[in-house]
Amino acid sequence: MSERAYWTETACRIAKPVLSHLADRTLRLRMPVEKKPGTQQERFTHLEAFARLLVGLSPWLELGETASAPWAVLALRSLDAITDPSSPDVGPFAEEGQPLVDAAFLAQALLRAPNALWHPLDPRVKRQVIAALKATRRTKPPFNNWLLFSAMVEVALFAFGENDWDKTRVDYALRQHGQWYLGDGVYGDGPSYHADYYNAFVIHPMLIDILSHVGDEGGWAKLFPHVWERAIRYAAQLERTISPEGAFPPLGRSLAYRFGCLQPLAQMALQKNLPDGVNPAQVRCAMTAVIRRMVEAPGTFDENGWLRIGFCGAQPGIGEDYISTGSLYLCSAAFLPLGLPDSAPFWSDPDQDWTSVKAWGGKSFAIDKAISV
Repeated sequence: MSERAYWTETACRIAKPVLSHLADRTLRLRMPVEKKPGTQQERFTHLEAFARLLVGLSPWLELGETASAPWAVLALRSLDAITDPSSPDVGPFAEEGQPLVDAAFLAQALLRAPNALWHPLDPRVKRQVIAALKATRRTKPPFNNWLLFSAMVEVALFAFGENDWDKTRVDYALRQHGQWYLGDGVYGDGPSYHADYYNAFVIHPMLIDILSHVGDEGGWAKLFPHVWERAIRYAAQLERTISPEGAFPPLGRSLAYRFGCLQPLAQMALQKNLPDGVNPAQVRCAMTAVIRRMVEAPGTFDENGWLRIGFCGAQPGIGEDYISTGSLYLCSAAFLPLGLPDSAPFWSDPDQDWTSVKAWGGKSFAIDKAISV
């Protein structure tokens, strides 16, 4: 099996229970909810599963391959099911708190695949989606990476032609993250530095996608070159964290998102802007090693194919209060390079050692250095 075939098979394995049940409006009925005892995450977990899954699958669906066509159909039906007020699987968009997060991931997915996931929608479903996104405005985001969730929702509304999109929420998020930038490709999560992967889960990818879709609205275009260079630098750091064995440091919170922390590296590969000296094949090989190690660990899936809480296998003890079964599907963010065709160098170039393989193998490897932007 080629590496692209393995990635596709793995993405479909992860996606199947979520999309097949949501498309049939049986997700709440069929999806098990694993969570920390005493928490109430079952209220949000189904929306989490769909939005987070779609944020990683969207470039593959947008590519329009024959293999992805049935999954795009399921995704379109699922968009109806999660936003239709009469659906048993309608998402809790109007509740305060968590729904803002996953409305933002849903918006990000739609922006990444407009031809597959937005334009084909029936006008009724488009109205439902718009109403769902606007319903999350009641949530006042905390003074941290959540500002980007509000901004992402507004940018999607702008992209979908809504005249009442809120520029202030976008401007506030962009300005604050500019102030929270700490140097060498790393942002604080709010005013403080946190040693975790939220630069990967949220900050870099959403900054890139927000600025990619607003053009020069608000005078924000001037921010893009610096945001872009910082994201490339962070991708370089991620590539170097992948050990020769396909492992990376289990730092910080939300480790149950597994290889979703590789999203900036995947995003730079998809957009063909990998760091200097990092070629697509070495990224493919490094990421494949991580995905294999995590996916194939015993206990990653339950007997019906649903993801289980864990970092490498089933490790329910690492699930924070906000973690439940649906949360885990943010791992799909690593699959962004499936949006590249078979012929792209990412898939077609011969295997290459990644940086840590070279370094620990006594081979020549590139010197690392910080950026000053």
